[in-house]
Amino acid sequence: MDYFLTEEQIMIRDLARQIAEEKVVPVRRELDEKEEFPWEIMKVLAQSDLFGLFIPEEYGGLGKGSLELCIAVEELSRACLGVSTTYAANALGTYPILLFGSDEQKKKYLPDIASGKRLVAFGLTEANAGSDAAGIQTTAKLEGNEYVLNGTKQWITNGGEAEIYTIIAMTDRTKGARGASAFIVEKGTPGFTFGKKEEKMGIRASSTRELIFENCRIPKENILSKEGMGFIIAMKTLDNSRAGVGAQGVGVAQGAFDEAVKFAKQRVQFGHPIITFQAVQHMLADMATETEAARALVYSVARYIDSGAKDITKESAMAKVYATDIAMKVTVNAVQVMGGSGYMREYPVEKMMRDAKILQIYEGTNQIQRNVIGQALIKKQR
Repeated sequence: MDYFLTEEQIMIRDLARQIAEEKVVPVRRELDEKEEFPWEIMKVLAQSDLFGLFIPEEYGGLGKGSLELCIAVEELSRACLGVSTTYAANALGTYPILLFGSDEQKKKYLPDIASGKRLVAFGLTEANAGSDAAGIQTTAKLEGNEYVLNGTKQWITNGGEAEIYTIIAMTDRTKGARGASAFIVEKGTPGFTFGKKEEKMGIRASSTRELIFENCRIPKENILSKEGMGFIIAMKTLDNSRAGVGAQGVGVAQGAFDEAVKFAKQRVQFGHPIITFQAVQHMLADMATETEAARALVYSVARYIDSGAKDITKESAMAKVYATDIAMKVTVNAVQVMGGSGYMREYPVEKMMRDAKILQIYEGTNQIQRNVIGQALIKKQR
């Protein structure tokens, strides 16, 4: 379909696609098997200015929006979700600074982020606070001119590799969710260390680690907005980033579909390519239709976010839940179309199926997204 992209958006798409095909596809299996962080690919993305897509020009970025970011994320995801997760998580960690940072904080951090010089990560999840984000235990106590952080964050994407971390911690536990605040913490700060690199089912090129804070002292100027704004900052960040997770779903679904079609044209059974069999045609028809529907929704929501709409919670949740459910369905069916070959590591669809599962889990499980959509519907009817 023609989504009426501008010339500049088409250039971004083509550039991301070229990088995906030339730099990512040849090494994706090796990165997956070695669980190797894709630093060389990140350098290529930095040199291509793709890290600055959504960052204002005044801070060294290209001044684009959610749609352009989704387009780039989709293209990288067609090749490897591990690589695209590394890239997309950088945006996730940057949104708190972009949305709520002071001008001084933006001037200090955004130029290095836009240039790809420093990676970013977002620290919200804990062992006992996943879907229940209000249940975080990490604390930040003001002592003089410094905040002292104590606690542990779990399953943090880009953990250990990123140099800038946006962290949600409790400054007043008696206020519940309203007692959370957001902070910028830099790698190398005394008292800030990392746990082991997690061994995952999929997205193995992406680094996932614990963040450990033990009397970690940061300047009080590193607070984002003001005390008590942490939960709002976290939710607004996720509202803006979930369309990107949807774009990941579209990308991996398209990649798996393309592999399935190519295989079905080549694989001969009973004297005919299997794509001539109606059972296979119907599977591929559903995969094509569902992937296109997911793309249409993600692009529409991204444009809605870029319009400056104030309440995007329901729509971003819809984009995330639908596109990632489709990603799981399409990748599973791609393996099925390819039969025994699809199950072998020689072909990329088994990796795509493993990778796709995380999309239904991170940045809010799809069950939680349905809760979010349901609550929004209740409010709308009142």
